[in-house]
Amino acid sequence: MSLFTDDDARVEQTVRRGGRRVGLLMMAVTVFGMLGLAILPSPYVIERPGPVIDTLGSVTVDGVDVPLIEIPDEPTYPTEGSLSLLTVNVLGNPESSPSWFEVMRAWVTPSQSVVPVDQVFPPGVSTEQRREQSRVDMENSQQEAIAAALRAIGEPYESRLVVVDLLEGSPAAEVVEPDDEIVAVNGVSVRDVTALRAEIARNGVGGAAEVTIRRDGAEQSVSITPVLSEGTDRVPVIGVLIAGQYEFPIDVRIQLENVGGPSAGMIFALGIIDKLTPGSLSGGAEVAGTGTIAADGSVGRIGGVVQKMHGAVGVGADVFLAPLANCGEISGNIPGELDVYPVATLNEAIAVLQAVESGSSTDDFARCGQ
Repeated sequence: MSLFTDDDARVEQTVRRGGRRVGLLMMAVTVFGMLGLAILPSPYVIERPGPVIDTLGSVTVDGVDVPLIEIPDEPTYPTEGSLSLLTVNVLGNPESSPSWFEVMRAWVTPSQSVVPVDQVFPPGVSTEQRREQSRVDMENSQQEAIAAALRAIGEPYESRLVVVDLLEGSPAAEVVEPDDEIVAVNGVSVRDVTALRAEIARNGVGGAAEVTIRRDGAEQSVSITPVLSEGTDRVPVIGVLIAGQYEFPIDVRIQLENVGGPSAGMIFALGIIDKLTPGSLSGGAEVAGTGTIAADGSVGRIGGVVQKMHGAVGVGADVFLAPLANCGEISGNIPGELDVYPVATLNEAIAVLQAVESGSSTDDFARCGQ
């Protein structure tokens, strides 16, 4: 005897059909939701390896091949191997961010990094202002690289700091003008951008700094209270764009288009030294490197070091020189068999390359988790 009536069977079939419809509806909602997320913009940008450029080689400028580093009026020496600078491409900006699909793919790609858009494009700073800052940083980096290289080989020079522009609403905007020369901060002479930043950081944001400027040949003192910069690494700033102007005894020309920022400074300095001194600095090894440089030879932290290591591997580099301050990011993230050497000064970088060139042991040099 049946336990169900015809009515019960019809109800059961209706419930089953309804359950299937609900399941299909939920599946459709999920699929369309995922597709929607895949194409919707995200609040992130993606950092990935960019072009790798040999400072000992040539580049195309205005359609013509020219040496990246040219020293026209001085004896130069043949070089071997490569001393390559590394770059990072940023996918996205505040106006056009990558989709969630691109972000999810980048999250599982070791050579790429997902970064909040505000860390790369600080609020209140326009894309044009960021581009201008990047251009000025590159120019300063080249000048400080020349200064550091000449200092390393014993060539003296003169330098000064000149205001290029001021950020609107910045602490310095009311008292400093373009073309002013910054001479000292709180009585301490500053001859390069790194020294200026160090003195502003030492002053902090708790009170005014006494900044000595030279305008139309006359010195005067102005009070400026620094504020914290935007972005991830917040440091005291006064809101000026500064260019280091140097009087070098040697004409060194660095010719590079469409690359901004200060992170190629160390490798520029090594390329200059390699050209101005006998022998090959790297002994023919394929070397890549990154790090800011100060005129005194100090090597500073940079962004995107993991992406740059992957870029170095991609061009077959044997040796990678990186700032000691980046060790935390380097440890555990070294791709392939790349030999990574963290350095704090230009002299340390030179010592590593001399050991590589001579074939002697490099065991005594610091490593980042290797």
